[in-house]
Amino acid sequence: MVVVMRAGATQDEIDAVKETIESNSLSVLLMPGSVMAIGIPSAIPTDLRDPLQQQLEIMPGVSKVTQVSRAFKLASREFHPESTVFSVGDATFGGNELAMIAGPCSIEGYDQLKETAEVVKGLGANVLRGGAFKPRTSPYAFQGLADEGLRIMKTVGKEVGIATISEVMSPDMVGLLAEHVDILQIGARSMQNFPLLIEAGKSKHPVMLKRGPSATIDEFLLAAEYLLTHGNERVILCERGVHPLDRTYTRNTLDLSAVPVLKEVSHLPVIVDPSHGVGVAKWVPAMACAAIAAGADGLMVEVHPDPRKAKSDAAQTLSPEAFAAMVEAVSKFAGVSGRSLPAPRVRA
Repeated sequence: MVVVMRAGATQDEIDAVKETIESNSLSVLLMPGSVMAIGIPSAIPTDLRDPLQQQLEIMPGVSKVTQVSRAFKLASREFHPESTVFSVGDATFGGNELAMIAGPCSIEGYDQLKETAEVVKGLGANVLRGGAFKPRTSPYAFQGLADEGLRIMKTVGKEVGIATISEVMSPDMVGLLAEHVDILQIGARSMQNFPLLIEAGKSKHPVMLKRGPSATIDEFLLAAEYLLTHGNERVILCERGVHPLDRTYTRNTLDLSAVPVLKEVSHLPVIVDPSHGVGVAKWVPAMACAAIAAGADGLMVEVHPDPRKAKSDAAQTLSPEAFAAMVEAVSKFAGVSGRSLPAPRVRA
């Protein structure tokens, strides 16, 4: 339920509504904006819902009271009409300037990550990606450098002057990752790891949540709801492709229809990962352009100094030259929609 106050409602009127809700043992969420809205995120008993709505509707200063129909409450635009916009370092999520996340699938060493960071930042990326702990299908595949990889990421991020993101795989790792990177990534395989979602929510650290390969939109947003209900308001949604009908040509099917749907039903920023979405480097730029045309707030792209030598996801990784060409193409689509890519930044 959301109580929308009239423009110019007094603080006493707002407090009276808040006290009425709390007197029924319900929690309150204040949502300042062009007009004040007061949300009730907790479940309202069926026998109380209509009487409470009627009571609130006639209180001084109240414009209207609406029921939130969706299973996800805090992630819904019904509950939070204004788009969420926040910054992490030089990157803005949800604003007119697109967020550009780029870097290798895996951190392979200091030199590799430092070279990549300087290249992608020089081309306008404002967040450096890189996996220190890698959830691989095969136990024999490269698993990442673990703690050493996190230390490298933290060092490179500071030296180059760029925000960082890396994947967290279990609840006990949340604190460790939060000490080393600016954004926690919850991968597609972990989208419904509920203990992890709870700990990431409690951390209040910015989180990028990837859609699971078989997840519906509602399941995706209910996973985000776990983060929001535990107090984390800095949540980014990432579409990265769903299971394909035909694996002959692509790794996944990039569901770009999810972008406008998510933007309509949720206030959270939405980015797209075309690298995992198709899994083939030569098709990544086209899908990156399509993602921006669909309304995405940013991109997450895999880039490596020499993709042929990448220890993971080599087939979908862009070279610096290919990334530069992609950025140029994407900037045209951004401009048409009245948005922009971050300008290349050189550290002073």
